[in-house]
Amino acid sequence: MKIGMPHAQYIAGKVAIDLFNSGYITFFKGLEPVKATTQLLIEEDMHKEEALEARVDELINENEDEMQLMGIERRDMFWPIKRKMAKEYGVILSYEERYSHLSHQIMDKLWEEGLMDYNVSENIVKNIIFNAIEGYAKAIDALEDVVLDKMSKLKKKLVPGSDAYNVTFERLYREELQRKGMF
Repeated sequence: MKIGMPHAQYIAGKVAIDLFNSGYITFFKGLEPVKATTQLLIEEDMHKEEALEARVDELINENEDEMQLMGIERRDMFWPIKRKMAKEYGVILSYEERYSHLSHQIMDKLWEEGLMDYNVSENIVKNIIFNAIEGYAKAIDALEDVVLDKMSKLKKKLVPGSDAYNVTFERLYREELQRKGMF
């Protein structure tokens, strides 16, 4: 499942909390620097995919007239082009492989920056990070459903997309994450 940019901070929080709670990791500068570094790496990964998708859109737009003449739908071209160009942009399309690669990057960066140390194998640490990312990705849909249900029960009806709606959604989403120990 593709995870959007707003989720980066929550994934980073989950990674930091899971590392801290594992009992295998020592944080030298606290939880916040671990969260910040992790969030930065997650966002960098997401920006790569955004750049790839923007380029694919650009190519499709440039060739839209030809595609219409041949009866080819835009959606039928997006994924083949994205797959072909992914390596050039450093994007791993398999989410399992992507989360594994990102887990290694996070582990290495946290250790290199002197933010943490561990007394177990790197594979155990990487798996803690991987499981945090994957677990969050799997939980997103269920959490959003809970938040939307809560919003539908509010006395004051909010217009989707409005500032008030977005602020309320964000607050309730954060509360659900905290309730589940994910942030």
